[in-house]
Amino acid sequence: MQLLIDFLPIVAFVIAYWLTDIKTAIAVIMVAMSLQVAITWVIKRTVSKMLLASTVLVVVLGAISLAIDNDLVFKWKPTVLNWAFGLAFLVSRYVGDKPIVQRLLDSVANGEISLLPQDWQRLNLMWTGFFLLSGAANLFVAYNFSEGVWVNFKLFGLLGMTLVFVMLQALWLTRRNQATSTEGSAEN
Repeated sequence: MQLLIDFLPIVAFVIAYWLTDIKTAIAVIMVAMSLQVAITWVIKRTVSKMLLASTVLVVVLGAISLAIDNDLVFKWKPTVLNWAFGLAFLVSRYVGDKPIVQRLLDSVANGEISLLPQDWQRLNLMWTGFFLLSGAANLFVAYNFSEGVWVNFKLFGLLGMTLVFVMLQALWLTRRNQATSTEGSAEN
């Protein structure tokens, strides 16, 4: 359910673009994400760092883009966010007792995923690479294709890339988790 709620501002952005223009679409997503943060806060009394970071980038880059009448500034938002996440994942290899991906999966899977330390590091590097690639793909489309293609890529391309990556990661995790469980069972 949360994924659907998180996806609504992007859908509102794309629909606004299809019905009007990029400036209106930018204003719509700025308002939609601000409302999403406010509603999330009212309901949960907490807002995820990811949602907050994304909203701040949308509002700041959107405002700059509208003020200077240059939508390219706004088109950098997915890249800045993805590269920031990629950097955070990379740095987490060296800071803290666990890589970020392990902390995230431990919190949602309640410790059901058991991997060797080197597998957690590999998975963390996979996410780092994915974020860097997603950011680069966004820039490639933003600079080499029309505005309409970029808007569709923002909705369908980046989402599609993420879904494919998550499915591949799930397969990899299942295989590695079973291998770790089997190794653990053989030792007993």
